[in-house]
Amino acid sequence: MHILRPQFRIEDDHALAFAAARGFGAIVAADARGPRASHVPFVIVRRDDRVIVQFHLTAKNPLVKLADGTRHFLLIVSGDDAYISNDWYVSRDNVSTWLYEAVHLSGVAYLRALDDNRGHGDALLAVSEARLPKQPWNLTQMEPGKREAMLAGIRVIDLVVDEIEGQSKLNQHKSDADYVALVNRLACAEETASHRLAEKMRALRPELAYAEDRVGRISQRVRPKGGPMTGSA
Repeated sequence: MHILRPQFRIEDDHALAFAAARGFGAIVAADARGPRASHVPFVIVRRDDRVIVQFHLTAKNPLVKLADGTRHFLLIVSGDDAYISNDWYVSRDNVSTWLYEAVHLSGVAYLRALDDNRGHGDALLAVSEARLPKQPWNLTQMEPGKREAMLAGIRVIDLVVDEIEGQSKLNQHKSDADYVALVNRLACAEETASHRLAEKMRALRPELAYAEDRVGRISQRVRPKGGPMTGSA
């Protein structure tokens, strides 16, 4: 990942927390034909002093053969994104862009033994089911024959992380006036992802004031340094 600006970089521990909270991403590796990718749920575990991303693939997935203990895999974990139009800024001569958050985790991939399938399934379900407001479902509730057939059809892979790259491109480098204008636009957008990004941007600069009126037109209110907030509540 090319970090566009130093202030966009996500510190390693926060990048791991971001990836763990998402729990879903794209795994990529290359063979003689070129890159291959699959979208996978995963869990992040710490074993001794190592960070390990554990995921599974169907046994017939071409990526399984590439997890040979020498080849590097890359996990791409994406968060919310939103398009920013040129004319949303207060100042002139900006460029249209995309805001986004993403983390890349890379390292050597190792194929686990079939005996590890059940433990991985239990761990992945525990994390995934905990996200839902209900009594967790687990593999003991599955008919034993179907459960064992399902587990036999997957392969578990450990990606031992040796590089962590995270980027939160939320226009941190923009002026207060431009920043407020963008936050207010995102807060009025129809997309839920835009709303979440607006909240994160507010948290980065809580000293500014943000407002949108009922018909969606935007007003910018910036609190001068050392002075009172301007504009209505």
